[in-house]
Amino acid sequence: MRFAFTEEQEDLRRAVRALVDRGGGPHIPDPEASIAEHDTELWRRLAGEIGAAGLSVPEEFGGIGCGLVESGIVAEELGRRLVAGPFLGSAVISAELLLATDDADARSRLLPGIASGERVVALAWAEPQSWWSTSTCATKARRDGKNWHLTGEKSFVLDGAQADAVLVVAATENGLSLFEVDAAEPAASAPMDLTRPMAELHLHETSARLIGAEGQAAPALTRCLDVAAAALAAENVGAATRWLEETVAYVQVREQFGRAIGSFQAVKHRLADLFVAVESARSLSQAAGWAVATRDDRAAEFAAMAKSFCCETYADVAAEGIQLHGGIGITWEHEAHLHLKRAHSATHLFGTPRRHRERLEDLLGLAGSAAG
Repeated sequence: MRFAFTEEQEDLRRAVRALVDRGGGPHIPDPEASIAEHDTELWRRLAGEIGAAGLSVPEEFGGIGCGLVESGIVAEELGRRLVAGPFLGSAVISAELLLATDDADARSRLLPGIASGERVVALAWAEPQSWWSTSTCATKARRDGKNWHLTGEKSFVLDGAQADAVLVVAATENGLSLFEVDAAEPAASAPMDLTRPMAELHLHETSARLIGAEGQAAPALTRCLDVAAAALAAENVGAATRWLEETVAYVQVREQFGRAIGSFQAVKHRLADLFVAVESARSLSQAAGWAVATRDDRAAEFAAMAKSFCCETYADVAAEGIQLHGGIGITWEHEAHLHLKRAHSATHLFGTPRRHRERLEDLLGLAGSAAG
């Protein structure tokens, strides 16, 4: 099988890259900053001029109606420059979760704002007790007549402090359910990765609105996990590709013993291994994006493989890049540390590589086979 992008998709890639590259980033945050912040002007242009926020939103809700392949292209290009914006959390993950729920009112109420980029919707799923589980949840939902109230703690809420609305996963007597809460509750956190805004959500009898059927959120969350894994894989490929390019360029000018270190055979071998890994990650990322977009029977398998391999590849590239940059690679003024921190946060978001490999074993029916 030969996978190739259409001319329209390549035009999208070129347009996003041209817009993002104008900033020359990634932006080096203030070392005293306590939270990561969005580049609001860049997001306005991405949403307004290119329509990035509405790529996977159907036209009936004000979107462009393309799909997750196009969203993956944008995620990869934003990853190249470590852009801090609500594309991943709002325009991809939250939008797809809403589309996966059987709630016409929630779709018509929230999706148009997401598609235009004027509204940011965050997803509060992970908890200190369980990370992105599709079966258990410590946050509880209590019903009082027609009203719902939530109590619990949420972590790793992408764009939570900037959100206009938050989708919260909580447990009722009938199972996992999805709720909408007011955006005034989230508090910004201070993550190690200052290129990705995240927040914590503290709920105590917080009023909420049920989205979809009570106790029926698990299938939509499973779909959401696949979407998030594929999008993060694409983002990591973009970041790893550019950082490897920067590293290759630098070893040609950094000298030791009177020679550019890029001329040493050992350095060439290290970079060649990284190049092979990045290109393999790209192929796997594209396969996962296509499978998830088309709802292929093996979409979950490809998503799990892509999340695992692409995250680990980017982490390797980030670490090797710091080593090969030498002293300048450990300064705050250089972008090297941003890649290491972004790779670390991407590794943990929506499940670690180990967790996705375990998920892949379950999907393939291999769990416990070694013991047997």
